[in-house]
Amino acid sequence: MNLLVTGGAGFIGSWYVRLIRRARPADSVVNLDALTYAGNMESLADLRDDAGHVFVKGDIRDTALVRTLIARHQVQAIVNFAAESHVDRSILSASPFIDTNVTGTLSLLEAARAGGVKRFLQVSTDEVYGSLGATGAFEETTPIAPRSPYSASKAAADHLVAAFHHTHGLDAVITRCSNNYGPHQFPEKLIPLMILNAFEGKPLPVYGDGLYVRDWIHVEDHCRAIDLVLRGGRAGEVYNIGAENECPNLDVVRAILRHTDRGEDLIRHVPDRPGHDRRYAMNAAKVRDELGWRPQHTFAAGLAATVDWYRSHPTWWERVRSGAYRDYYEQQYAERLRGVDPSKASPT
Repeated sequence: MNLLVTGGAGFIGSWYVRLIRRARPADSVVNLDALTYAGNMESLADLRDDAGHVFVKGDIRDTALVRTLIARHQVQAIVNFAAESHVDRSILSASPFIDTNVTGTLSLLEAARAGGVKRFLQVSTDEVYGSLGATGAFEETTPIAPRSPYSASKAAADHLVAAFHHTHGLDAVITRCSNNYGPHQFPEKLIPLMILNAFEGKPLPVYGDGLYVRDWIHVEDHCRAIDLVLRGGRAGEVYNIGAENECPNLDVVRAILRHTDRGEDLIRHVPDRPGHDRRYAMNAAKVRDELGWRPQHTFAAGLAATVDWYRSHPTWWERVRSGAYRDYYEQQYAERLRGVDPSKASPT
């Protein structure tokens, strides 16, 4: 199969590209990525001389470019990872999320339809469902109820994908996954942020009471599920992906402190972010029963291995933490660590 993978230099996308080139060497991958702040070619260093991996720097909103790539490489399937993905950034400014996640997905869909692409897989998120109470789990039939600009943009993209399937007959599938973790994750997300701060003895900023519950899945397990859905999922269907590893954020932070031999005195409870969803949990029975997927990483072992990876790869994360990351970190957390909610701070 000839694949066009968008956002393939990002965290999850790069894991998927490496998985395909390792597990399915007969497949070719065209990797289209704009290399924004979270895209990192160092995550694909082992594919530098791989003839089956072609990297193209470009924007998914460039429909002409996407159409050219589809024709030139005889693309049979598109896997769309390309997205602005951090809730906190969407609260600061929603426009980039609409541009990439909505307009960009529409551009890909139009190019896929025009180019006769046989399958389109949209990588989405559990956050489109909204927030859960103390019990239950999201089903594929759970009504869409996004509560942040990020999740609203992903929900809009999902609706476009479904519309192109129903209206134009495009063979499309959607996957919705819980929180990913693992090596190569950009250090704005909870787990790598806390790991690196713990290494350096810096405060670990925890929103509110820290009891927000997320369902954690190792990125490799997620990518294996995506590949199964790409090849065996039913057209027009949604597949939830989750490893049933529910854990409050505060417990995750405490586990990281244990793995880094740091004390809980580094924990700083900071003003909460607006509209913070209390709990997510996924029912992944459909992908298990239909496609035989099972997670291979327990959260305890996967988290320990992730800490070890960051410990042994300081060059990677030191380069990642460039000026763009430091500017964002300062904007997002400096006021909170002083006890000020940035949404209520005076504009500068």
